[in-house]
Amino acid sequence: MVLLAALQLGDKVVGTGIRDEIEARSGRGVARGAVYVTLDRLETKGLLASRLDGAPPERGGHPRRYFRVTQAGLSHLRHSLSALDRMRAGLEPLLGKP
Repeated sequence: MVLLAALQLGDKVVGTGIRDEIEARSGRGVARGAVYVTLDRLETKGLLASRLDGAPPERGGHPRRYFRVTQAGLSHLRHSLSALDRMRAGLEPLLGKP
């Protein structure tokens, strides 16, 4: 969900934006800490990349961390979505229409 939210929001996305996107699309709350731990793990795996901005005075000198999905992240998403589609195939009669 974190990778999908980051991809939806584009290259200038911050952690709070990702959290808000997941909450809006899933309809459920997401812990702030869970998002940031996941962002760090995805970056360690090379699926996300981040950069810091210049720490503007209006943020009290604290830099903002921007994320973007890497090519490896896109490949991972394609593979995961394809696997999900294969698992879901044939279940329409059992699941019914949403």
